[in-house]
Order: sequence, then structure tokens, then C-alpha cells
Amino acid sequence: MIVAFLYATLKRSISNFSQDARRFVDRIEKKIVLIDGEQLTQLMIEYNVGVAVEESYIVKKIDLDYFEEA
Repeated sequence: MIVAFLYATLKRSISNFSQDARRFVDRIEKKIVLIDGEQLTQLMIEYNVGVAVEESYIVKKIDLDYFEEA
């Protein structure tokens, strides 16, 4: 799956943050959001940043109203 591949690729370079990093962010006045590889992957896909659509699928369902008698 493409999402799994993207996550695995990013996880090699971006992993979970150390306890020291988390404590530092909690102590400082400015708001910093630590984003790990999995979150970054999800955001990239959601907002189409650094990704491209390779394939898409049309999913159809039966229109039950079409078969109802008038």
C-alpha cells in the first residue's frame, strides 16, 4: 500500500521524539507541536503536500430510488 510505503520511508528519517525533546516543548512559552513520521505522513496525504495521485477508483452504489414504483 502506498500509505504504508510513504510512512516507512519517512519513519527512517523521522521517528518518535526523545523524552528530553518532549520536556523541552512542555517548558517553553511558545507553542511547538511535535509531529512524528506517522502524523506527518497522514498530514501530507490529507493536504496533498509532497504526494501525487497515481490511481483513483470510482465506487458506485445502487440507486434504490430508481427502482421504486411511482
